[in-house]
Amino acid sequence: MTRDDRAGVGLTVCLFLFFITGCATLPAEEEKTKDLAIIERWSGDFPVADLALLPNGQRHLRAGYIGGPHAFAAVWRAFKPGEKIPAVDFSRNLVVFSRNVDFYNRTTIMTVVLAGGGLEILAMETMSAMPIDDTVAMALAVVPRSGVDFILCGDVRVPVTDGR
Repeated sequence: MTRDDRAGVGLTVCLFLFFITGCATLPAEEEKTKDLAIIERWSGDFPVADLALLPNGQRHLRAGYIGGPHAFAAVWRAFKPGEKIPAVDFSRNLVVFSRNVDFYNRTTIMTVVLAGGGLEILAMETMSAMPIDDTVAMALAVVPRSGVDFILCGDVRVPVTDGR
């Protein structure tokens, strides 16, 4: 074996070890984050008297989801009275919501991130100290359902069920 051959073998071994070491430090696939497409979004006022229309277990939370057409239709009628209910394919999508539970702050859903089956809703709000009275500012967005196991709301995990 010549000196050049040994150098080539040494380089190949180093590259192989570097590749193996690099792969060992890569994060697992389920730990990767992915920004989900926001198919459609709306912001507006939602009557406090109609908070019972939000899904059970999510009425007091800042964020959650609506997984079926009947619940969405009821929420929409309170959210945008007199406006046509948008068509949402609930076999492929979810409607997520975000709101401030402490103050009346206008809000818009900016980004929805999926990581390890958990969906996190990132919203932008105005900053006010106006108390919540008759209405709460709320935002809704349609996002893909695939891969979503739960909605993250602070430390709370809201399980996403197949409740179409």
